[in-house]
Amino acid sequence: MLDRDGYRPNVGIILVNHHNEVFWGKRVREHSWQFPQGGIKPGESPEAAMYRELEEEVGLLPQHVKILGRTRDWLRYDVPTNWVRREWRGSYRGQKQIWFLLRLTGRDCDVCLRATNHPEFDGWRWSDYWEPIDNVIEFKRDVYERALTELMRFIKGVESRGEYLGRVAGSRHRHADGS
Repeated sequence: MLDRDGYRPNVGIILVNHHNEVFWGKRVREHSWQFPQGGIKPGESPEAAMYRELEEEVGLLPQHVKILGRTRDWLRYDVPTNWVRREWRGSYRGQKQIWFLLRLTGRDCDVCLRATNHPEFDGWRWSDYWEPIDNVIEFKRDVYERALTELMRFIKGVESRGEYLGRVAGSRHRHADGS
């Protein structure tokens, strides 16, 4: 189901642990990583879609998480034409997403990437809050930065993007000079 502008309604999920690290999933049989996300079915609310996708992709149930916040509006990204199925070209532009920020209240062992017969991920890890922006596929970077920036207000103790970049650059500089 596409809106009149060619965007598919979708949810994105940023799951944080008690260290404010984010869940980062490795796509099945690929060397690419992303946050859990998925389409909203006709008649389904964004929150219902989020819980369905969370269970399908990560194996977590509502009792394993707490909703901390969500984006106020849709965040959109365009998918490059060469990534679009031939039959959708001309009508499909990309995704429009409502992003949810969740706190894991369960345990790491509650994560189950094989909750369905068609898993999305075959690996996962916890990452620094801002790290995914620099490591997600290029066409999703702006949406990731906007979602993380908007939702960080719901978490205490998360460093700013600038502080993160300074810390990472400082760490690389120290390692480059042998210290």
